Order: sequence, then C-alpha cells, then structure tokens
Amino acid sequence: MFYIGPISSLTLFWLILIIAFIVAELMTAGLATIWFAGGAVVAAILSAMEAPVYMQIILFIVVSAVLMAAIRPIAVKYFNPERTKTNVDAVIGKQGVVTARIDNAAQEGSVKVDGMTWSARSLIHQQVIEEGALVSVRKVEGVKLIVEPEAGQQQGGTV
Repeated sequence: MFYIGPISSLTLFWLILIIAFIVAELMTAGLATIWFAGGAVVAAILSAMEAPVYMQIILFIVVSAVLMAAIRPIAVKYFNPERTKTNVDAVIGKQGVVTARIDNAAQEGSVKVDGMTWSARSLIHQQVIEEGALVSVRKVEGVKLIVEPEAGQQQGGTV
C-alpha cells in the first residue's frame, strides 16, 4: 500500500467507490446502490484506521447487506410510494355495470367500467350474469375482465 498525501491508496479507493455508488443511485433512483455506499463508508473508516484489508472487505459486504435488508423496505415505502395504477391495472377492484349478458359458455358479455366498455367473463365459469347487474372486476385475462356480481345482485344462475 502506498500513500497519496495523508490518504492511503486503499482509503482513496473506498472514497471513490462511495462517490460511484452515490452517483449510480442518483442516476437510477431505484434504491439499489446506496446500500453499498454505506458499506464503503465503513470500509473507508476502517482503512483510515489501518485495519486489515480482509476486515474492510468483510465489513463492506456485511454492512451493505444489513442496510439493504433492514432499511430498504422502509425506504421503499417512503421514497417509492405505490405507483399509480394505469391502463388495465386501474380497473381491477373497480365496480362496473353489465351492458350485455355475461355467459362464459356462449363466450359473450360486456361490462362498462369508468365509462369504458370491456369484454367480460364471469369468475365462476357456469354463472350467468344478467344485463344491468353490478359487478366487481377481480382480474384481467388478455383483453377480458373477469368479474363477479356484487353482493345482493341478481344474476341469472348457472348453465
């Protein structure tokens, strides 16, 4: 190891890594590399205290892993709040009105959700849902909404 002024080359290496991880985090903003910057800070401190290289590397790995495991879930909750659902994801869980009788056996049916009409099928395969019934969207398969009647709604029964 050689010295560059008052800083050893290994300490300088850790300082460069800290900067690289921070820059990478700022460029991605995905909370992916900041944990390694924390590990590099600990390693840089150990290097400045002239700790053995193996100890610096081990603590770099351990501190990075602990920061990622312990703090990342909390950070994601506050810095990346649930993304706004768009397109098809936005209709899951919403209520709609059957605009054409839903009959899975006949492969027919449609539902109006948020002003848009979608092809629809019943969650329960043999269940027929009559026009005008209120339904909840449970999932999306391809371009079809999979729905089930709202509690207390009249449906046609089974086929």
